[in-house]
Amino acid sequence: MTTHEYNMQDYQETYSTFQWERPEQYNFARDVIDRWDRAMPALLWVDDGGAEITRTFGDISEASRRLCNVLVGAGVRTGDTVVVMLPRVIPWWETFTATLRMGAVISPGTVQLSEKDLEYRINAAAATCVVTDSANAAKVDAVLGRCPTLAARIITDGRREGWIDYRQALDAASPVFETVDTGADDEAICYFTSGTTGYPKMCIHTHSYAIGHQITGELWLDLKPEDLHWNVSDTGWGKAAYSSYFGPWLCGTTLFIHHTSGFNPQQTLELLAKYSVTTFCGAPTIYRMLVLEDLSRYRFEALRHCTGAGEPLNPEIIETWKKATGLIIRDGYGQTESVILCASFPCIEPRPGSMGMPAPGIDLQVIDDEGQIVEADKEGDIAVRISPQPPQGFFREYRNDPERTAATRRGDWYVTGDRAYRDEDGYFWFVSRADDVILSAGYRIGPFEVESALIEHPAVAESAVVSSPDETRGEVVKAFVVLAPDHEPSGDLKRELQEHVKGVTAPYKYPRRIDFVGALPKTVSGKIRRVELRACEWRQPEK
Repeated sequence: MTTHEYNMQDYQETYSTFQWERPEQYNFARDVIDRWDRAMPALLWVDDGGAEITRTFGDISEASRRLCNVLVGAGVRTGDTVVVMLPRVIPWWETFTATLRMGAVISPGTVQLSEKDLEYRINAAAATCVVTDSANAAKVDAVLGRCPTLAARIITDGRREGWIDYRQALDAASPVFETVDTGADDEAICYFTSGTTGYPKMCIHTHSYAIGHQITGELWLDLKPEDLHWNVSDTGWGKAAYSSYFGPWLCGTTLFIHHTSGFNPQQTLELLAKYSVTTFCGAPTIYRMLVLEDLSRYRFEALRHCTGAGEPLNPEIIETWKKATGLIIRDGYGQTESVILCASFPCIEPRPGSMGMPAPGIDLQVIDDEGQIVEADKEGDIAVRISPQPPQGFFREYRNDPERTAATRRGDWYVTGDRAYRDEDGYFWFVSRADDVILSAGYRIGPFEVESALIEHPAVAESAVVSSPDETRGEVVKAFVVLAPDHEPSGDLKRELQEHVKGVTAPYKYPRRIDFVGALPKTVSGKIRRVELRACEWRQPEK
């Protein structure tokens, strides 16, 4: 294991001198993948059965060209949208590359999408093709009659009536395909991202989105061609673009991919050690589960850098991981609409619980309701300056939704919807989602601080804090708690946790209500769905 020396001067110099590349034409398949040595390993894929497959950049390049010819033969044209719903299997990476190469628009989705989800996405994006596996093909067939634009269906792991056999078609296709000379501002990716109201929004990225991930791969993930990088992320989440595709391959890094039916913390730790993974990225939920294991049983001799993203990581988890591995988990903050915006970069001194500092190329500030930058230590909205020109990697719009697009703008700023404050030294500190703030008897309470206090207690494995209606205070703090092994729910434990929070943070922030639960609702990326918990509370007021 290796560690970094902190060098704030290096950060400041990089930040002050950084300039984005802004080419008129750009295609990631041609300008990055095709330019690496064809023999360089691009990915190492393993599954629960012990299978191991290595693919070089040359392999990915050729497979994507063959797939371009298959897609064109199926009627897909430049600018068409291709919905891809695959688990962590190699065809996902080949399909992502092929759509970019031919100038189509890829729309990744998790395999957990329902028939209703698929129908909505296909029609909203006017998709002409779906690429999925045998476990999900029936969902597509069930809505086919209600999706008039859908002309082609490709199945990656077998045969099905009316579907193109992915492997058979690739084997028969020509490996010769001239990459489309796409404009840097041409549409390339359509992510569906959920808000607190309405149907998911179509977040549109252009081909220059890939350029924005230079800071993701080089500066936050700290990747080199000799690294083996593992990002524990579902392929349907925007984090896969960050850390399972653009970031690593911009650096020529080999991806470690584990295809599994479900997350197993013990197995994850075993694989980290067995395959000499050097860099590791996971959602906070992943780390919370890992630290519940006996970490002293494992030796991570090659591991040198760890990152976390998705939501703030509790300082207690960071400290436990550091004691076991010698490594600090470096938080990173970004959105589906952007690339990395703020992070605990390797060169800066980490402050557990902090989001870190703004990424080079990003003018990140905390602003008030009038769009003015607020003073240090004052809470406000996290915002990115997008005028006169947005940074590379920034989304173009929510397609067909000008009102929601406009709602994210405040003067020269894009408002992220998150709240934070910036200290005197320039470190950002997350407070909450703007709609997660709890207002109780005049006090503003961010759920993360309460959750961090709870997780310090040995009985707590995980928690989620939301507002709950109260006739006297308007709303109060309520905690949903998942207990650690060997702990049982009880009234005494509930009171113990309440007193514990009072002792750790301001007493008025303690959870007046606590429910012990077996699991918390989460997105596929591991983010806790507080919105779901909060909605239940306010539909069914607790007396």
